Amino acid sequence: MKRFRRYRIQDALRVSIRENTLKKEDLITPVFVIEGENVKTATEAMPELYRYSLDRLSEELETLRGLGLFKIILFGVPKVKDAVGSQAYAEDGIVQEAIRVIKKFDARFYVITDICLCQYTDHGHCGVIDLMGEVENDRSVELISQIALSHAKAGADMVAPSDMMDGRIAGIRNILDENGYNYLPIMAYSLKYCSNYYGPFRAIADSKPQFGSRDHYQMDYHNSRGAGDVAREDIAQGADLVMVKPAMIYLDIVSKIREAVNVPVVVYNVSGEYALLSQGIKSGMVNESIIYETMIGFKRAGADLIITYFSKELVEKWL
Repeated sequence: MKRFRRYRIQDALRVSIRENTLKKEDLITPVFVIEGENVKTATEAMPELYRYSLDRLSEELETLRGLGLFKIILFGVPKVKDAVGSQAYAEDGIVQEAIRVIKKFDARFYVITDICLCQYTDHGHCGVIDLMGEVENDRSVELISQIALSHAKAGADMVAPSDMMDGRIAGIRNILDENGYNYLPIMAYSLKYCSNYYGPFRAIADSKPQFGSRDHYQMDYHNSRGAGDVAREDIAQGADLVMVKPAMIYLDIVSKIREAVNVPVVVYNVSGEYALLSQGIKSGMVNESIIYETMIGFKRAGADLIITYFSKELVEKWL
């Protein structure tokens, strides 16, 4: 009989032969900035996650710096919205200004910016709407490329397009290269599914569609066979990292993508997943160590980097 417990019974051996580990450098923390002054607000769905005006952003940056969490992904909430999301690519837009504030506060922060129109359009969709009420792909790519360029000019370290338009990676790569940003990497939301797990995010980012849904451009969660093709196409167009979103019940997709590509794979542990785990812990139904276990599950499936709202708790309690 094989004694498999020989690998488990001695603490020193068990820890030293673990195949997957988690370190703070693997974590990317979402940060939300909002226009206005002296603003620090949360939502009912995510009461411990705040939106900061630029004059109070240092409060969050101080906390993250103290924990050694220097990788952030930045989301903006503007005051003014219009049909073409013009504040998304404005030189003085909320994200552009936030990048400058963050870099002035501490240049060690690695700032990834979410590239999309949904927070900035008055209709809440991720692109420009045509006369038939459908998102117009190619015109949207033009504007999304302008967003990426404006973020690069403001000092972003990486751009992350989340709109799911066809050809957006090529559009962004071309405009960045034409303007001298040849070495600015692109993290593509390649496998972004049309999921019910995004609800709390849409509240905090004020990005809920005013009509219809996003299932005409985000991926159908019934399907998995084409996932590798989508990721490889983004890489061919110039993506340097690819993402799977959501993460917890999409580990089959993470595993498929890890086998299909040789670039870093990122997962987004999204707001609905955060809310469910948080409520389970708060109610006493599950132990808080479920957070760490979940992250190891992502790593075991093949993730290199993890975007998560739990980053601070992870560092404080386990890393």
